[in-house]
Amino acid sequence: MIELYISETCPYCSKVMDYFDENDIEYIKHDVSEPRNIKLLLEKGGKSQVPFMVDAEHDMSLYESDDIIDYVKRLNR
Repeated sequence: MIELYISETCPYCSKVMDYFDENDIEYIKHDVSEPRNIKLLLEKGGKSQVPFMVDAEHDMSLYESDDIIDYVKRLNR
């Protein structure tokens, strides 16, 4: 399942979450306001930038909201 690292105040994160919700895409949300999640974000991605998506099943990780949405669109064709 896709994991999404977000901040609730980030408009780009909201854009991705809205797309996921509107298209019934299941994902696990990790809010970086929790110290454990920011640590995981840095370990997995190397930057403290959100949104950050991890799709372990397809060995893919992405940062930019438009790139994340485009990737998920391609997956669901």
